[in-house]
Amino acid sequence: REGAAAKAEELGVSLSSYAGKVDGDNETQVAAIETCIANGASGILLTASDTAAIVPTVEAAKEAGLLVIALDTPLEPIDAAHMTFATDNFLAGELIGSWAAAAMGDGAADAKIAMLDLAISQPTVGVLRDQGFLTGFGVDVVDVNRWGDETDPRIICNEVTAGNEEGGRLAM
Repeated sequence: REGAAAKAEELGVSLSSYAGKVDGDNETQVAAIETCIANGASGILLTASDTAAIVPTVEAAKEAGLLVIALDTPLEPIDAAHMTFATDNFLAGELIGSWAAAAMGDGAADAKIAMLDLAISQPTVGVLRDQGFLTGFGVDVVDVNRWGDETDPRIICNEVTAGNEEGGRLAM
């Protein structure tokens, strides 16, 4: 945020930034987009908490003439934003899973895998990383677009953490 604010000041651009109380806070994101529309913003860079639920508000922003760019987390559907800039999160997860399986060697067959997931709404970034990791580790993911339907006995849980340390500790 500080780097963006400094560059905006250098360029003479007005910048507003908003954040939810926790990851998965869709209501605060909706309010932030509505504020941007009301304030006459030119565009929005968005990392959506709920990639499907935010779409009607994104559509309203587009109808109001704002450019909407999704960052790191594709919306559902992906073309709801004008464009998306993102890491290939499935490939990143797959590479991590392949590394983990190789590092465990023969022990990977008896691994206990606890999946700590972001939100019950299954935002795309979390699904892609999750499913990529499991694929790389050698787990049949059943439906690559959803987490939690796997039947591999090595997966001992899928717990929602709200993307924070406290949620992760509680899940574990």
